[in-house]
Amino acid sequence: MSHVAAVDVLERGAIEVHGRIAGSSNVTLLVTCAAAGCELLAVYKPLAGERELWDFAPGLHRREVAARILSSWLGWDIVPETVLRKDAPFGEGSLQRVVDEDGTSHYFTVRDDPRWHHDLRHIAAFDVLANNADRKSGHVLCSGDRLWAIDHGLTFHTEPKLRTVIWDFAGERLDRTVRDDVARLLDEPVPGELEALLDDEELDALVLRARALVRAGRFPAPGADRPYPWPLV
Repeated sequence: MSHVAAVDVLERGAIEVHGRIAGSSNVTLLVTCAAAGCELLAVYKPLAGERELWDFAPGLHRREVAARILSSWLGWDIVPETVLRKDAPFGEGSLQRVVDEDGTSHYFTVRDDPRWHHDLRHIAAFDVLANNADRKSGHVLCSGDRLWAIDHGLTFHTEPKLRTVIWDFAGERLDRTVRDDVARLLDEPVPGELEALLDDEELDALVLRARALVRAGRFPAPGADRPYPWPLV
């Protein structure tokens, strides 16, 4: 199914809930979306199922959608198609296409294979931009000849929150294409769709992180204050 078709099904398809996905800290549901003879599996994260956090305001599902928008705008497409649905069965939430992945691979199983380093560098740079506070190894999925990145509810905070397992490229120079893509955030308006999902301070912080990354020209090193998520996988 093409990207456009997947987005269309997610945005307007009839939603059937199959059950809760085990192991998630918030309510995360497996659903089917069907429209015009097409259907796909999706992950539904309703606002009503979020547990309260001291450092993130309610609405983590909107950050999931914002991550997809930023990934697409950069031209990287490392986040599966994700949309906001207000008419979902348990109220407003995000719907993300389920990746047809191999079920065994994650960051720690692919990081030593050079064929994946192109994708992993993009994910690492994306996490710096999005200020991802929860990049676990299991949030990197292998599907055929490419990698995908999922679970972006804890992103776009205004304060430094980067916690990730992807520190293997720390100190390395950014690829020129990655640097140029990031630099677009300094030269062009922030994607308009993000304005409905993030507040002004969060958008300003995104641009500041882009400027710092471009100026450094290198992947950052882990800081002293909790640079890793838990659990790691």
